[in-house]
Amino acid sequence: MKLGVVILAAGQGKRMQSATPKVLHQIAGKPLLEHVIDCARSLSPVEIVVVYGHGGAQVREAFADQAALGWAEQAEQLGTGHAVQQAMPELSQADQVLVLYGDVPLTRPDTLRELIDAAGDGFGLLTVTLDDPTGYGRIRRDADGRVLSIVEQKDADAELLAIREVNTGIMCLPRARLEAWLAGLSNRNAQGEYYLTDVLAAAVAEGMDVQVRQPGAANEAEGVNNRLQLAVLERACQQRQAEQLLHAGVTLRDPARFDLRGSLAHGLDVEIDVNVVLEGHVVLGDRVQIGANCVLRDMTVADDVMILENCVLEGARIGPGSRVGPFARVRPGTELVGEAHIGNFVEVKQSVIGKGSKVNHLSYVGDSQIGAGVNVGAGTITCNYDGANKHQTVIADGAFIGSNTALVAPVTIGRGATIGAGSVVNKDAPDDKLTVARARQVSLDWQRPSKEKKA
Repeated sequence: MKLGVVILAAGQGKRMQSATPKVLHQIAGKPLLEHVIDCARSLSPVEIVVVYGHGGAQVREAFADQAALGWAEQAEQLGTGHAVQQAMPELSQADQVLVLYGDVPLTRPDTLRELIDAAGDGFGLLTVTLDDPTGYGRIRRDADGRVLSIVEQKDADAELLAIREVNTGIMCLPRARLEAWLAGLSNRNAQGEYYLTDVLAAAVAEGMDVQVRQPGAANEAEGVNNRLQLAVLERACQQRQAEQLLHAGVTLRDPARFDLRGSLAHGLDVEIDVNVVLEGHVVLGDRVQIGANCVLRDMTVADDVMILENCVLEGARIGPGSRVGPFARVRPGTELVGEAHIGNFVEVKQSVIGKGSKVNHLSYVGDSQIGAGVNVGAGTITCNYDGANKHQTVIADGAFIGSNTALVAPVTIGRGATIGAGSVVNKDAPDDKLTVARARQVSLDWQRPSKEKKA
């Protein structure tokens, strides 16, 4: 059967206390709605339609690069049944319609596949049993356990409120009957809305047996209505990701203190210490070690790299056998070719650091090409910006840059050259020569002023 997915994402989310539409708030580095869309795509549907409303322009703009995504506007918030009605004209191929929610980000694809298979050409309903079902629609069954209807909290009496099995809102429905059921909905209820849940009673009245499935974990069906719920699901998502990485062979020193806000590809025997945050797309080779309190964003890290504590690395490539940190910052456009050292309080930007080269202490390297086997002394600065344009510094293989040197770009330091400590170099330095560019040291007879004693 051909599957179509409708994702309801029109709610305002007033309790978020935010100008940002609720479905654009993030978990694990991407919007709630993106989690749902990704899950839907994994089911290989023939079409996906997102029902939008509040903040619709922002929502559509956020997903402008998403191919094969349909959109339906719910201009008035008249309930979930009304929302699905708006989507129906956009579904032209589907035999089954799966209804998902843009603020329910943790539903697993396997859970939905089981529901879809169980539904077949009939009605599938995802329910969950909660210790505290407050706020949810209750599942009303007959004496034989067959589902009869869903009763919303505001419409339930004391007997129904005692039921702990509740509706998640996630349903799989036959397209052939859905439009007729939607057309028959009424808003005669406590909220004055057209409930999607009422289509179940219509299906039962036609003699259709409702197939019920439950998720492996209750948080698969949890939605986000406020910042507290967002934080709770963030931690649940991070725990899930940490468990997957542990099963895949990654060592996490404390899984509760690790955040993956994007995607991670990794090799063997990777070790990650506490309070590490990975953002964007990160690739880690074999035997990579990451110390505590590091942030890696859109990074490629080769085999046998050690990243020590308290480093921030973004948009760079770290070659095999290199060592970074502690307290280092590696900025976009940087490449460490291999076996390089970037040390304490060193910042590198838009630069290539050659094989075996070292920048170990308190230095800034920007817009530079550094060859192999170079040693850059403590306190060295590449002066790459003249206030209007960036200029390049080139340091050839085997050069030695003395401490507290300023290299005023554009400038080239030759192969095997040595720059004396404290130099300000604004002309090219030749190969295999010692270049010193500093004022001559002199000693003068001079008396340091002293404070006058007060009477």
